[in-house]
Amino acid sequence: MITRFIRGLSQVSGIYKIYEMMLEKEIKNGPMPNHIAFILDGNRRWALSQRYPKTAGYRWGASKAEEVLNWCLELGVKTVTLYILSTENIRRRSKEELDAIYSVIKDYARKALNDERFDKNKVKVKVIGLYELLPRDVASLLKKLEEKTRTYDKHVLNLAVAYGGRREIVEATKRIIKEVLEGKLNP
Repeated sequence: MITRFIRGLSQVSGIYKIYEMMLEKEIKNGPMPNHIAFILDGNRRWALSQRYPKTAGYRWGASKAEEVLNWCLELGVKTVTLYILSTENIRRRSKEELDAIYSVIKDYARKALNDERFDKNKVKVKVIGLYELLPRDVASLLKKLEEKTRTYDKHVLNLAVAYGGRREIVEATKRIIKEVLEGKLNP
């Protein structure tokens, strides 16, 4: 019974590989976007639907995001933005969930600091968000990653952490007002 299951699994795996190759060929033959953004949402719901602890969904989602980032790199996408954690979710999620998310962010930041793909492919990491809303250890690791990659110029990985669209609009409005008052911009 187990042998039959393993044979069946390898056949499905082989079919999936063929499908991946066909899909890759199709994508490479079409126009390639310069920038792709992903909202990392639904990991908690997925974990609950699979009867896993909800915090396990964050690790699963991060591994899938890493897979997608590898595809983007292989396909030559120049800029990728990952919307990881909104300011709204920081306010709404339990401490347990936030700690799980922060743990995943720290693990992947540490991994990225030592990942030669960032150096080899000149991937600049930019954090979009409010560092002051993050725990110090999380903010520190993300700042180190930004600093290490700041001179890279072939690819950009934007990490939206502690980021909210409303806040972005307010900050942009403040910058515009300042530029108008300084005479750098005409209303």
